[in-house]
Amino acid sequence: MTRLRLALPAAAAMLALTACTNSQEAATPAATPQISTAYELPDAKAYPEGIAVDSHNGDIYVGSFTNGAIYRAAKDHSKAEVFLPSGTDGRHTANGLRVDTAGRLWVIDHSTGVAVYDTGTRALIARFDVPQADKPFLNDLAITPDGSVYLTDSVRPILYRVTPDELTAAIAHGGRAELPFFTNLTKDPAPQSIPLLNGIVADPSGRYLLVVDMPTGDLYRVALDAQRTVSKVTRHGGTMINGDGLEMRGDTLWVVQNKDNTVSRWRVTDDGATVEQQQRITDAALAIPTTIAHIGDRALVVVSQFDRGGPMGAGTPAPFTVAAIDGI
Repeated sequence: MTRLRLALPAAAAMLALTACTNSQEAATPAATPQISTAYELPDAKAYPEGIAVDSHNGDIYVGSFTNGAIYRAAKDHSKAEVFLPSGTDGRHTANGLRVDTAGRLWVIDHSTGVAVYDTGTRALIARFDVPQADKPFLNDLAITPDGSVYLTDSVRPILYRVTPDELTAAIAHGGRAELPFFTNLTKDPAPQSIPLLNGIVADPSGRYLLVVDMPTGDLYRVALDAQRTVSKVTRHGGTMINGDGLEMRGDTLWVVQNKDNTVSRWRVTDDGATVEQQQRITDAALAIPTTIAHIGDRALVVVSQFDRGGPMGAGTPAPFTVAAIDGI
């Protein structure tokens, strides 16, 4: 995803590449990472982008960037089924996904906003919209321990936030509201270089967020106190260029680097001010990976195949899957 000078759908494809689920403890990597198929997805042109894990029952949700469908794979099942069909509630694209502690599924439509579903009934609970005059490209989201949901915008250096109280108020007033602004990462109204924000994660203690700028590989720390201070994270031992989906568990950060077919693992120190690369796996079998989520020690990585007949190039895709990487 180069800077935003590409015409759609190329720009949309580049911007679509996104992030994942917070947990508490870091996995212990094996000596040699092994890649296998975790789940098979329906639809010949699914081109998946986001993934979410329901911590209550182990169900996996995956979203299609090209048709907006949401797929669900039940725990201990290897094949996913359609959970929400393409076109549900007018959605024809799906980016970031998360399941919150109440079992609600959050689904980003990059062009309009974020929808919230009851995973038991599949009913739409609430919807938060971005004004179309802003021409947004919402990309990924993270949930902090207090239940607040933070979202990135890839065409402006903007973060949005939905607090639990704002969700409750939206539900009480017909289930629809405007997506609230949280902060702008660049205070200069016309910066020379505008970050193309993609993946986002929350520190498990709730003190800060980490957000990646995909073209440069810069990682930003956003404080979740009253000052909302933004600082660039010091990085040691590797690059995060093409950084897409992120996941953080304890003091371990995983970064999916889409066009590089790479997943890297980093140690976070100094209260989020410094990261050091500890491991890196690159494999063509990952086929433009977009994001990552863990179940126990098992890393699940979305294999988008965007460059095989999808929004990033011509060709014929293989059956769509979610990969498992053991040892990263």
